[in-house]
Amino acid sequence: MKEKIIIFGLSDFARIAFAYLSRSDKYQVVAFSVNNDFILEPEFMGLPVVPFEKINIFYSPSEYKIFVAIGFKNLNKARQNVYEQCKEKGYLLISYISPNATVFDHTCVGDNCFIFENNVVQPFVKIGNNTIIWSGNHIGHDVIVGNNVFISSHVVVSGHVKIGDRCFIGVNSTIKDGIAIGSDCFIGAGSLILKDAADGSVFKGQVAELSPVPSSRLRGI
Repeated sequence: MKEKIIIFGLSDFARIAFAYLSRSDKYQVVAFSVNNDFILEPEFMGLPVVPFEKINIFYSPSEYKIFVAIGFKNLNKARQNVYEQCKEKGYLLISYISPNATVFDHTCVGDNCFIFENNVVQPFVKIGNNTIIWSGNHIGHDVIVGNNVFISSHVVVSGHVKIGDRCFIGVNSTIKDGIAIGSDCFIGAGSLILKDAADGSVFKGQVAELSPVPSSRLRGI
């Protein structure tokens, strides 16, 4: 029998999570939920939208589980806040690991995590709770990823790296082996991290320079 799931959120991520979970042999999404002030329509993706304030009335924690589908808003604090509220209400939170991801040990993943396709997670990795790993990343051996982290696509995290809580790692970033990234760090797209980073650090990747020569004047292409 499939586990009955409620998705918290009405964003693109919620819609994408629904698409993946609906194809799973393990889960059945039965409803969506957000705070009452954000409900504009009674249904989303053909399923009912219930106020989070009254979710216990409609869906008992003894029968239903939740996935919180919120992105990296406010450096993941929005997702962390809802995650903690779900715990307080007594709900178990599921994690989804794509069958097309290579994860050496599924038990290394906490709850309310979502690991998309084409990720490689090597041995002796630990991934905290409420962490999102989008598609196509390399997580090297002995890496420790904290809670409430968001890793975008095509990120390389080399071996023995530590990533603190609530970090955001942008597309095409690379983190050198043995590096320690503090909590609440923002690593922008295309960044190369070669040294430890203190809590709250912000890194901006190299931005491509716009040439004054238009493409119509380029030769040899």
